[in-house]
Amino acid sequence: MTFIKDTYKTIDKASTGYYKDKGSKFIAEAISVDSEEKVKEILEKIKSKYHDARHHCYAYRLGFDKSIFRINDDGEPSGTAGKPIFGQIRSKDLTNILIVVIRYFGGTKLGVRGLINAYKAAAQDSLENTNIITKTVNDLYRLDFEYTAMNDVMRILKEETLQQSNQKFEISCSLEFLVRKKESKRIFEYFDKIKNLEITYLRTE
Repeated sequence: MTFIKDTYKTIDKASTGYYKDKGSKFIAEAISVDSEEKVKEILEKIKSKYHDARHHCYAYRLGFDKSIFRINDDGEPSGTAGKPIFGQIRSKDLTNILIVVIRYFGGTKLGVRGLINAYKAAAQDSLENTNIITKTVNDLYRLDFEYTAMNDVMRILKEETLQQSNQKFEISCSLEFLVRKKESKRIFEYFDKIKNLEITYLRTE
């Protein structure tokens, strides 16, 4: 039997962390995100909000398979900001998350070790101020069917408590539904047996 991992960890709400060392203030913002477009939008807002700060360093990871990630030191010495921020994301095994650490320079240089510790501590504090939750990985399908197949379709949707969207009930009907990844093959086969019905895989989310 093939085991399918269909869960991932993320945060349930945005949170803020804080760290101070030798006059420098480090403010961390942890935000739930689901696309690089969303990351870009949030980064622009944060840079506008903290426009007078010296640095806006960040790290993010996206996708239930954790395949998309990036770190940015924003002018700090290489490896002293984005990497320790990302280290906190990895240590909690999180994805679909962006952590930005904003630094207000206090006039005294902290050195490489001091910077690494500061960015790590601020990011860590932001994660301690939110809740880590587990979400399921789901497949999204579209059903196109004749009205005569309505009863069979609705029976499966009800019995399996599948989340529906974009419903259109006319002579030719259509709707979309989400199903947990590990149940996807079984549910697909149920619908595939119904006459006058076409089932189409759209995406995994």
